[in-house]
Amino acid sequence: MFAPPGDEIYRCEQISIFEVNSSKERVYCENLCLLAKLYLDHKNLFYETESFLFYVIAEYVDNAYHFVGYFSKEKESVKGYNLNCIFVLPFYQRKGYGKFLISFSFELSLIEGKVGTPEVPLSDLGFLSYLSWWSQRLVDVLLTWNKEEISIAELSKVTAIKQSDVVMVLERLNILRYHQGQHVIFAEKSYLEELYSLAGRRPIPVHKECLHWVPYTPHNAKAANAANTQ
Repeated sequence: MFAPPGDEIYRCEQISIFEVNSSKERVYCENLCLLAKLYLDHKNLFYETESFLFYVIAEYVDNAYHFVGYFSKEKESVKGYNLNCIFVLPFYQRKGYGKFLISFSFELSLIEGKVGTPEVPLSDLGFLSYLSWWSQRLVDVLLTWNKEEISIAELSKVTAIKQSDVVMVLERLNILRYHQGQHVIFAEKSYLEELYSLAGRRPIPVHKECLHWVPYTPHNAKAANAANTQ
């Protein structure tokens, strides 16, 4: 039974995600990049993969893992990127897997206790995908928030979305005002519900109870390498 050469960190029904360390599986990760290059014109990273982790999504059907796509993430990002490249095979597109991978990247950021943002510049299609996901995620929080007020900082903390991205999206949704030196979010519930529906298909949910993951650190990597050599 073929499976990606990494640790299965998520399994929910037929969706599995494996974390693949490029330092251990260099050829496999280089091949992922080359595969993505066939479809992504802006893809330019082929052989410098060792500083990245790859999160491979597969469908588990008939006792076999079927490759769907992946996203890559720097092991230690100085600029706070939580996703560097995202790719879904054309056969699996328009099934919600792209947004699911975006959701997954932010779930990892929440576990890390950090805010995240994708590597820029985004392609036109990539920006539209993120704008749709950001809009739904932020509006969903606003619709379910049980207090009268919420700040940009609070929105960023509960979603792991970078504050500048929060501001940009809320301004595009026309629900952010600048009053007396501070940002004020103002929108009726009916308008928020309309915005949510206009943002596109609801993402496949990431079930946190199915996610078993420890953030990468150089110490963890050394401990794992030592265990493998014993």
